[in-house]
Amino acid sequence: LFSFIYKRLSLNRQTITTMINYGKQNINQDDIDSVIEVLKSDFLTQGPKVPEFEEDLKRYCQVKYSKVVSNATSALHLAYLAVGLQKGDIVWTSPNTFVSTANAALYCGATVDFVDIDPNTYNISIDCLKEKLVQAKKDNKLPKLVVPVHFAGQSCNMEEIWELSKEYEFKVVEDASHALGGKYKGEKIGNCKYSDMAVFSFHPVKMITTGEGGAVTTNSKSLDEKVSLLRTHGITKDPSQFDSKPHGDWYYEQQSLGYNYRLTEIQAALGISQLKRLDSFVSKRKEIAEFYLQNLDKKITPIQLSDTNSSWHLFVVQVNNRQKIYQQLKDSGIQSQVHYIPVNSQPFYNHKNLPNCETFYERCLSLPIYFDLTKEQCKQVVSCINHD
Repeated sequence: LFSFIYKRLSLNRQTITTMINYGKQNINQDDIDSVIEVLKSDFLTQGPKVPEFEEDLKRYCQVKYSKVVSNATSALHLAYLAVGLQKGDIVWTSPNTFVSTANAALYCGATVDFVDIDPNTYNISIDCLKEKLVQAKKDNKLPKLVVPVHFAGQSCNMEEIWELSKEYEFKVVEDASHALGGKYKGEKIGNCKYSDMAVFSFHPVKMITTGEGGAVTTNSKSLDEKVSLLRTHGITKDPSQFDSKPHGDWYYEQQSLGYNYRLTEIQAALGISQLKRLDSFVSKRKEIAEFYLQNLDKKITPIQLSDTNSSWHLFVVQVNNRQKIYQQLKDSGIQSQVHYIPVNSQPFYNHKNLPNCETFYERCLSLPIYFDLTKEQCKQVVSCINHD
């Protein structure tokens, strides 16, 4: 019996080792050394690495302000609060996203509605958004906030959304969780040229990782200050912000009801190291995407617009026999994934179906794409799909 169990465990370990993941982080010795350096330092939290990481992000995204937090969900929550979202307000977003994009609005007491996607880009449809805004204005139910989601790393049409925000007076927060390292109209996603704020994720399958983590970028000093205050229990230690005369160097004030959404020094150190390699990560993903685009049927591959430069967080195909292909890949040791079950169709939300997103969901499948994926592994993926 022991021999049988040992053999089964060995087989399972071998299967895990040889499995081609759909997404995976890359950790090198520099990353490890950066974390070890912090572990040997005096600060594991609230030290110098967090502001250093924020400065690096600012420079990379070419934006005025950046704050890092515990994860992208907390980043969304803080961004929504910072723009003044509250009970009775309405938020519109894409149904083609992870549930946190919508959930964070509910944390603020707001209600959520969804705008259907563009069948070509899988991002929020500008035509659907315009149509919905016209009707909402007639019904006196305009949104306080619109949250475009840069699905798979390709930017939404932010310039047009920004123009609509001026006409209909709503705020714009970009959910750029997939898109760090991507560009829109030749400029870095996250520079907030066409939004009030942008949010990133540092989950292990994203463009860079801090284990868990997120960030908020903005060009507004007041919005940045609100995020900074709210991520640490609503407490400030900045004398220029005090309402009362300080009692001593130890003095601090809680000025609002905030949260414990801080990033640790350990995570920040990893983020600083990872960010140095972001462009190489994006470059490798583009190579993989180009290989897929050249070797898979054009009818199933995603479209990239001329004014966008995707980070290629995901490579999503649309196939008519998804379950069969999913199983074929799995049987061949290749992990694929589905992004996403439309948020509006979840039992908790149970909103009406949105036809474009529903059609997309029925056929979408995310193929492996990550830094360590080899050319031979890419060929395995292609062969498995092309021989369906």
